Amino acid sequence: MSHVLVSDTLQQWQETAGYWSKHHETIRTMFAPLTRALIKHAHIVQGQSVLDVAGGAGEPSLTIAQAVGPLGFVMCTDAISEMVAAAEREAHRRGVENVQFRQCTADSLPFANELFDVAVSRLGVMFFPDPLKGLREMLRVTKPGGRIALAVWDKSELNPYSYLITDVISRHVQSPKPEPDAPDAFRFAQPGKLAGILKEAGAIDVGEFVVKFDIAAPISAAEFWAFRSEISEVLRTKLKNLSGDEREQIGYEVQDAVKDFFPGGQMRFPAQMIIVSGAKPK
Repeated sequence: MSHVLVSDTLQQWQETAGYWSKHHETIRTMFAPLTRALIKHAHIVQGQSVLDVAGGAGEPSLTIAQAVGPLGFVMCTDAISEMVAAAEREAHRRGVENVQFRQCTADSLPFANELFDVAVSRLGVMFFPDPLKGLREMLRVTKPGGRIALAVWDKSELNPYSYLITDVISRHVQSPKPEPDAPDAFRFAQPGKLAGILKEAGAIDVGEFVVKFDIAAPISAAEFWAFRSEISEVLRTKLKNLSGDEREQIGYEVQDAVKDFFPGGQMRFPAQMIIVSGAKPK
């Protein structure tokens, strides 16, 4: 990927960081089942040292910190300083002390070889500028026999949380499909694609697992649209060039499209993700 594209991607995430911090509790609740699945497939237990790459505003790092207990610790990293700062604030607010923070990119981790028992990334590897290089780095800093686990979105059409909004937006804004290997939420939705890269990076015992759960949180359809239109850089970009009336119309259409997924006025979307895990050779 060119330096220009990398710079653009980092700038977009810098703008997104404030919204992720604002909606941290909703995001934490929504993806809690995925975090539990990631902990399971990474074989995380008490006392371990865990590296979380692209940890964003603090999750799953802070939940993993609870899983490893006071004798373990988590290193939460992100390429965006604003995300790291938000994660530190959240750790302080929650009184989580066995977690450290570092701003760095996945393809240049500032850690010694074989430092961590486990390395994970939840919904982050899709945005790595160079996934192969990033996974090689994650394996480098993992101890022999240690696990690496990566959570990514399955296909958009399996996730109404995504496609219902995409369908509405497409009626108002024309946008080309992303290149197959461009940073995108569904970059690794194709079965075997990410597993192949993890094997190429040097992992063994690589497995791919489908995780089905409900993306649920105590927010209304109107709050959902406000939330989604803030945390998604793609949506913000598409909406900012529209008139106020057009944005309002899209909001009405989205809320109508998703209404069946708000039983009792609270969000509950069926979701499908993929977890790819492997081990560093001993």
